[in-house]
Amino acid sequence: MRLVVQRVANAKVDVEGKTVGKIGKGFMVLCGITHTDTEAEADYLAKKLCNLRVFEDENGKMNLALKDVGGELLVISQFTLYANTKDGNRPSFVDAAKPDLANPLYEYFMKKCTEYGIKVEKGVFGAHMEVSLLNDGPVTIILEK
Repeated sequence: MRLVVQRVANAKVDVEGKTVGKIGKGFMVLCGITHTDTEAEADYLAKKLCNLRVFEDENGKMNLALKDVGGELLVISQFTLYANTKDGNRPSFVDAAKPDLANPLYEYFMKKCTEYGIKVEKGVFGAHMEVSLLNDGPVTIILEK
């Protein structure tokens, strides 16, 4: 499981011209799932993400987590995070999990994040999405298990 985490002032995702997920301050997370991922990886990354201390404290140091700043999550499924570009110019996606495995694990991951007291918004699994965000920093971190 691979996450690309961007600290944002706000973010939203639209599908077919309708906003389906929208947050204020927090993280916009691209979530990729490979065929060997299980709930154990989702548990580990939900805990890591929700406790990631990259928001500034009163001294300007990255020392605060989502809960400390009232932050929210926008989680977008992103199978292309498992693109293999080793050979040729056209990516292969054989390392990305098939939807019957990926979608339930994606949903499980978001449920685990809510158990940490974080508001979670999401995109539509498998849909063409338009994601907009206002980076804060910018701060971008890759988490993987």
